[in-house]
Amino acid sequence: MTSPHEPDSFKGQGFAARLGHALDGLRAAWQQEASVRTHALATVAVVALLALSHAPALWWAVMALTVGAVVSAELLNTAIEALADHLHPERHPAIGLCKDVAAGAVLVSTLAALAVGAAFLVGHVLPWLGWLDWGG
Repeated sequence: MTSPHEPDSFKGQGFAARLGHALDGLRAAWQQEASVRTHALATVAVVALLALSHAPALWWAVMALTVGAVVSAELLNTAIEALADHLHPERHPAIGLCKDVAAGAVLVSTLAALAVGAAFLVGHVLPWLGWLDWGG
C-alpha cells in the first residue's frame, strides 16, 4: 500500500479528490506568494471595470483568457521554484537559470496582459468615459 505522499497514490483518484489537491495548491500559492495576491487584486479591478463599463462579452472572454494566462504562469513559476528549492537548496547556475526562465514566462504573460489592458482602455473604456472620440 502506498502512502498519501507517494507519486502513485494520486493516480486513479476521483474528480473531487483531484479538485481538492488543486484547491490545496491554490491555497498554498495564495499564502506563500505575494504576487499571487497582487494578481488577484488586479483581477478584481479588471472585473469591476468590465462590469462598470458594460463591456461586451468578447472583452469578458479576452480578459478571462488574459488573466488566466498570467495567473497560470505565476502558479507554474511558484511550483518550479518550490521544486527547485526542495531538490537543490544551495545555489546552482542551472537552478538559477530554471527559476529565471520561469520568472521570464510570468513577465511575458504580464506584458501581454498589459497590452490587452491598454487595448481595452483605448478601445472601450476611454470612449465610454467620453475621453476619446474616434469620430463615430
